[in-house]
This record gives sequence, structure tokens and C-alpha cells, in this order.
Amino acid sequence: MASDRITLTVPTRGEYAKTVRLTAAELASRLGMSYDEVDDVRIAAEEAFVYASQCIGEDGEATFTFLVSPDSLEIVAGPLRDTRSVEEAPGGYAEFILRSVCDEFEIERSDEGCSLRLCRRAGSVTGEPGA
Repeated sequence: MASDRITLTVPTRGEYAKTVRLTAAELASRLGMSYDEVDDVRIAAEEAFVYASQCIGEDGEATFTFLVSPDSLEIVAGPLRDTRSVEEAPGGYAEFILRSVCDEFEIERSDEGCSLRLCRRAGSVTGEPGA
């Protein structure tokens, strides 16, 4: 089965965080993920929204792409037009949370900004090397 692609562009104001969270949770639920896995996806989507909002500011828009495959959900936030240097970019606690609830997590930086990529597989255990 090929992956389905859902693209969602929302203002980066706080009231739209719920839209991103609910979309991610619904897609994870459709994959048959457990309650805890859906909760991990919800947390990851929230942190991705916060990260995007910090990069762009509250007057912008962020695009989230959800790639749904038979056994995983991938969320890509970006590209985010972050004008700050790598040292000033958000990270720290948000990255810690994302690494603990996602099977895969990466930030790709380029001259145009950055993209945040998260992946959660159904039936996996997060927080373990190679998970």
C-alpha cells in the first residue's frame, strides 16, 4: 500500500495547535495505534507546532505534511523560514521530548530554513536505541 499524504497549513498562533494535534491523533488512531502510541503522536505534533511557531513567529503560517503508511505516521513541519542562526534555533527540551516519543526525529537545516521530521511506528517501543 502506498503512503497517503495529508497537508495542513495553519497560522502559527496558539489556537491552531489543537488542529495539528487532533489531525495527528486521528491519523494515528486510523493506523490502529494503541492509546499510548496515539498519545505519543499527539505530544509529538504539539511539540512540532511549538517548534514551528518559535521559528516563524505568531504572524506566520506553518505547513505540516502527514505521511500515512500501513505501519507508521510521519510528520514533516516545514520548510520553516527561520532567520536565526543554528545556535539561536529552538531545541533543548523540545528536542528531548521529541526524541522520547518518536521512533525517528531529525531537523534538517539549509539556507532556506529548516524542516522537522518525526516518525512514529505502530507497535514500536520508543526511547530505545534502534527503536
